[in-house]
Formats: sequence, C-alpha cells, structure tokens
Amino acid sequence: MSGAIVLVIGGGGREHALALGLATSPSVSEVHVAPGNAGTASMATNHALPDSDVEGLVELAEKLDCDLVVVGPEGPLVAGIADMLRTKDIPCFGPHSAGAELEGSKLHAKQVMQQNGVPTAGVQIIDDVTQIEAALDRFQPPWVVKRDVLAGGKGVTVTDERDIARDALSSAIASDSFVLLEEFLAGEEASMLVLLDESGWVALPASQDHKRVGEGDTGPNTGGMGAYAPAPVVTDAVRDKVFERIVEPMHGWLSAQETPYRGCLYVGLMIDEDDDPYVVEYNVRFGDPETQVTIPLISSDLYQLLLAVAEGRVADTTPEFSDSHALTVVLASQGYPGPPRTGLPISLASEVLVDAGSSALVHHAGTGHDEQGRLVASGGRVLASTGIGSSLEEARDAAYDLLAGIELEGSHYRRDIGHRAL
Repeated sequence: MSGAIVLVIGGGGREHALALGLATSPSVSEVHVAPGNAGTASMATNHALPDSDVEGLVELAEKLDCDLVVVGPEGPLVAGIADMLRTKDIPCFGPHSAGAELEGSKLHAKQVMQQNGVPTAGVQIIDDVTQIEAALDRFQPPWVVKRDVLAGGKGVTVTDERDIARDALSSAIASDSFVLLEEFLAGEEASMLVLLDESGWVALPASQDHKRVGEGDTGPNTGGMGAYAPAPVVTDAVRDKVFERIVEPMHGWLSAQETPYRGCLYVGLMIDEDDDPYVVEYNVRFGDPETQVTIPLISSDLYQLLLAVAEGRVADTTPEFSDSHALTVVLASQGYPGPPRTGLPISLASEVLVDAGSSALVHHAGTGHDEQGRLVASGGRVLASTGIGSSLEEARDAAYDLLAGIELEGSHYRRDIGHRAL
C-alpha cells in the first residue's frame, strides 16, 4: 500500500521514535502526531489534542481519513480508543479496553498470570489495615507494594523499611480500598516487546532499561533514564523459556477472548540466577525508552508490520531485524523525578551524528517551542540521545558524543547506561 496516512497518539520520546520509523516507510505518505512535541513537529504534522481527549482523537482520525492509528500511551487504550476506532473501521495498533486492563489493573494482570500458569511473584491482596502487620510478616523485605491504578509508573513502592511499607499500604487502602503486597523477585531485569494479534505474535529484540535516577541504579525510580538493545541477559535459552512459559500461554488466552488483542504486550521480566524468567508486570503498549532502542533495529517496513497487527494478520508477516546495537541516554530537567524545571531553552549542536560504523540521533520527549520559537524543555524527561552501532560500545560512544553537544541549564543524565552489559 502506498500513500498511507498514519496518526500516532502521544507526545513523548516513544512517539517520536514511532513517528520516525513510520516516516521512513515507503508505504507512508503522511505522519500525524497528537499532541506530539518539537521533534515530531520537524518531521510530521502535530495536532494540539491531548491524548486524554479520546473522542477528539477519533474525530481527528476520521477527518484525516487515516489508514492506521498507532496509540503510544496506556491511558487512551484503557479509555477505549481502540474500541471506538474499530467501530469506525479504522485500523488501530493497540488493544481494546478489556485487553488494556492488563496494565489498567495490576490485580487483573496477576489473576490472568496465575490462571495461565505464567511465572510471577507471589501476592497478597490487602483490603483492611488490620491485615498489614501479618502480611508484612509473611513476605520478607524488601517489600513490594503495588497500587491497582494507572499511576504513571509511580504506583509501586519497593522498600526494606517496614515503616515505609506500612505507610504505603495504609495510604493505598485509604485511596483505592485495597492494595497488592508482592513477593520481591531478585535477579536482572529485562523487557520484551511482543507484537501480537489472534493470528500469532512477533517478539522484538529484548532490551534493558535503567529505572533509577542515579548511577549504579541508585536513587528514586523514574520513567526510565536510558535503555539498550539487544540485552545480553536474554540469551537464546532465556528467550526460549520466555516464549514457552510466558508468551505462548498469554497469546493462547488473549486469542480466546471475545475481542482479539491487537497491539504490543510489554513483558517486564526478572531473570533469576538460574536463568528462569518471571513476569514483573505487563504493559499494553510500547515502552519508553525501550521503543527508542528497538524501533531502529527493525530493518523491514514498520508500517506494514503495525498494520498487520491492527488487522489481525501478523502471522503472515516476516519482519526483519538489524544485527546492530542501540543505546539511548535520557536527558532530564532539573528536579526530575520530582517537579521538573521547565521553560528553559535547549541548545543542540546537532540532532544527528554519523561516524564510521555508528550513528546517533535525538529523540525528543518533553520539548516544545516558546513564543520566540526557541526550543525549550516542557517536561521531566526532555530528550534522549540514541546511538546505533555494530557493537554496544560503539552505540554507547555515539550516544554520549551526541549528548555532549546538548545544553540545558540544570539538566542531568546518567553516565553508566548499559553498565550491566558492558
């Protein structure tokens, strides 16, 4: 298909990476993004609609006569945007609202995993403060407290301190009426993005992100300070276990539902010392910043792959992947992961770097333009410098070389992205 019109929903680094991948497709003539950011504005058409305006986004897709809508964030999926688009016969990459509950409700996700024998941490549901002390006695520290809400990656508390765990449990019960206390899983984390529909599934190269704000994986959790792919912790043997024990049972269950799941299933993994994988969480969309390091490794037509999933025929596709490595480093505003300082100008020496054997590009996230047309920071995670090379070392060097030419007052980034593999 030539001349396709695509709408990408969202405004972060993930959406910039998706828009860039779709813009290079020979099948695509127009890429639109809502709301987008300064990066998408330079290579696509932005529309000033928040991703929470589900009805407005569906109307926009109709007005544009879209051939495909790709939904980045989880909120509109839980709100049912995919259901609404499909009633209009507009293909949507992203699951229906019932499928999106795998991310919308941690309790639902845990119940589905238990029902299908998917390896995951033990859990106790607590709905009364009188149950807290006995529950804390049952699980050894560190304790993992999970709220059953969409909390933008901030609904989980992991702590060795009983007082902090007790307060987190009490607070969640007060606000949500119940809370999950999970067994702590030790090991090394990895992420696998699986594109699936009722016909089959395709796994993208495994990645590993860095959630903690500080070097050496210290400090508070963030939305992600960097990532790299492929992740060497996911060996061929580990990957086969993930497919057999996690992906196949989930695909079987999702395919048996009344409405098929069509989109990305993000599998957050913990790999223990015996190389056995466990599911930490499911997300129902591409990860951020994992997308920035996986999309560049897809060497075949991204549009055709996403459209096949949206139309329920991914089994008929044969996507191709590069043997390169990718690594991305997030530049964050002063104050992040607390309230970020925004509105400050950003200076970019270059948005692209090309050296022998490697290259790098800037993925915009929290960026915009002020009244004078200057590039400014508009969020906590401002942008990411993504390097691509024939080795992880080359990808890392390219990313940091490009990042060295970016200036934003008070900003910070981690200097050890990829340290587990390197």
